[in-house]
Amino acid sequence: MPNAPLQPVAILGIDIGKNSFHLIGLDARGAIVLRQKLSRGQVEARLANMPACLIGMEACVGAHHLSRQLLALGHDVKLIPVQFVVPFRKSHKNDFRDAEAIAEAVRRPTMRFVPTKSVEQLDLQARHRVRSRLVGQRTAVINQIRAFLLERGIAVRQRLRSLRQALPDILAQRTDVLTPRMTRLIEGLLQDWHHLDDRIEAVTEEIQALVAADEACQRLMSVPGVGPIIASAMVASIGNGAAFSRGRDLGAWLGLVPRQNSTGGRTVLGRLTKRGNSYLRSLLVQVARVLLLWPAKRRQHSFGAWLNAASTRLHHNVLAAALANKLARIAWSVLSQNRTYEPRTAAIMG
Repeated sequence: MPNAPLQPVAILGIDIGKNSFHLIGLDARGAIVLRQKLSRGQVEARLANMPACLIGMEACVGAHHLSRQLLALGHDVKLIPVQFVVPFRKSHKNDFRDAEAIAEAVRRPTMRFVPTKSVEQLDLQARHRVRSRLVGQRTAVINQIRAFLLERGIAVRQRLRSLRQALPDILAQRTDVLTPRMTRLIEGLLQDWHHLDDRIEAVTEEIQALVAADEACQRLMSVPGVGPIIASAMVASIGNGAAFSRGRDLGAWLGLVPRQNSTGGRTVLGRLTKRGNSYLRSLLVQVARVLLLWPAKRRQHSFGAWLNAASTRLHHNVLAAALANKLARIAWSVLSQNRTYEPRTAAIMG
């Protein structure tokens, strides 16, 4: 009896590597009909000759670029968060088992996927990552200067501005405790600080220029406290918000909801989950803390009554997280409904 012909590939799982890609193909019944290892340059040519199918990949470095290439070939491409693939892996970990787990996961009707980012989104996200790194390096330089001064008995008030203003006088007048060698060292750190300031300002100006030409960012900036940095970070992360069915889902993805551990009808809420995009979450919490500094302006916002009521029963830190969650939900509504924020008539987000 002749061998039965192989069934066409209906679902393809791809494990992305730096140079090697491992493919596992499943037919409509879920049986493995393809098992192949390809180099990076062979993937597009191999899949160009394959009938259109459902392709799953982990949302990792390089996945968005490959996803756009495969979408152009007519395939249906889904990106899966890495943590959702792990439960489908069988036994020990290797590249082919990872690809098989991806193929199994992408079949699930309730699986959550990551939207493919455009080139513009990745460019904007890259600028934010560079800016975040530069700000971190500047903070490290400032902390090192403070530590060196404190070791010689010179304490400077908190805040960047205080140190910036006091440092020239300290270097000129406190020669009683600062040796010439230490003075030269701190002057070198001060030059590093100025260089980082210039780099941060240049990247910020690039972000602001992109925001000025982006309609979605302009609409987001109508939300209280949202400026160019948060607006562009939001668009770079979630695009038009189509990946979330409601604003509450975005708040949960950002980790701005309490961790839940419930059983037997008893609900136990813990600390914030702090999942998802930590950079965007920190920005939203920072702007929430700023808004809390101006109680008199709360009545100008649609959530002012809620904020006044919540401030009487919640700790300041909890209130800041709750307000950040509220702002995230408003931002989702602005993006998904293609409208601007209306201070007094905005509907309550579900």
